[in-house]
Amino acid sequence: MKTVFGIDVSKSTSNVAILIDSKKLKEFKIDNDLIGFGKLASALENFKDPEVIFEATGVYSRRLAFFLQKQGYPYVQLNPLQAKKEMDSLRKNKTDKNDAFHLAKTQFILNRHKTAIQNPIYSELMNESRFYQEQISDFVEEKNRLHRILQLVFPDIEQLFSLPTGQAYWNLVMEFPIPSLVQRYNADQLGEIAYEAANHTIGMGKAHKVGVKLLDLSKKAISSVNPDSLTIKQVKFHANRLLEIDKLKKKIIKSMKSLAEKLPEYDNLCSIPGISTVTAVSLIAELGDIRRFNRTSQINAFVGIDLMHYESGNYEAKDIISKRGNPYARKILYRTVIDMVSISRYRANHINDYYQKKKQSSQHGTKKIAVAAMSRLIRTIYHLVIKNETYDYSIASHARN
Repeated sequence: MKTVFGIDVSKSTSNVAILIDSKKLKEFKIDNDLIGFGKLASALENFKDPEVIFEATGVYSRRLAFFLQKQGYPYVQLNPLQAKKEMDSLRKNKTDKNDAFHLAKTQFILNRHKTAIQNPIYSELMNESRFYQEQISDFVEEKNRLHRILQLVFPDIEQLFSLPTGQAYWNLVMEFPIPSLVQRYNADQLGEIAYEAANHTIGMGKAHKVGVKLLDLSKKAISSVNPDSLTIKQVKFHANRLLEIDKLKKKIIKSMKSLAEKLPEYDNLCSIPGISTVTAVSLIAELGDIRRFNRTSQINAFVGIDLMHYESGNYEAKDIISKRGNPYARKILYRTVIDMVSISRYRANHINDYYQKKKQSSQHGTKKIAVAAMSRLIRTIYHLVIKNETYDYSIASHARN
């Protein structure tokens, strides 16, 4: 006898349907807490080798997956799009009860493979990666806010460095949010302040030049607020927030690196030209253990760069990528391709060779070429991880991809 538990997971509760040889035995509802999961575990204990199937519902289903892993029960976790496609032909009415029943019902028909259980390091890396992505979003927003508010008080200070960013710049913005504060000091004094603002990472000669430039900028700057305006505090607040976020980002990456270094693929990825520590740990976090995939086309689908084809009668649409996969992984891979193209003059790589060749011979735009290069990069990463090898341009440039 084959027993299947179909579970429809929602925010705070889950519906469970137990089927034996395709026939419904029992249905019940549980809370997504320790008591509810304990009730589920008691039901599972009554059967030999029960199969559990549920749909991935973001953060809500992760608690169930973690509980099942701890209890030692294998499970099948379905992509929501896959679940919808497979169940639409069976259900006439969509309810949580029906979904739990039909999830279990389809398992008897399709006999899906159990979801591969990954090393807990991958889950922790993903959690930290998402936290890092949040900080990036906050960082961009704070930079925009600081830029807008500086236009009212001291817009010229953005010309102080080649780019209006970095520890030294934000410290000087907090120190001199308005031009009149700069003019209380001479160039030598401002140089010493700049040296401290940069945390001694620049020489005194360069710091002095920064002080001279800051003084010159303050003399031609005009502010639209009074020195006692609340706007001055806003400038300091946003500059300080940028400093805090920048420190937090570095702390998260350091933590991710210490975790990723325990995995063999970390060195594999870092050996690829254009992949930095940040990129390597982010890719591992978002892709997970890619050994669980049988072929690279599955990774393409997971990322969302698998092609969708539409044809009807005499009409045939251009193939487009599905964009149904992991958007974070897709963005990281895209940026990695661009980085590999950018650094190719210093470190040759076959991804750039492919990119340049397509760019010269194809009429497609650079974005489409980059997406095609992403697929090639995925094949490279997969090969290196599976074979546990490091990147070798002399081999990669002659390999058939």
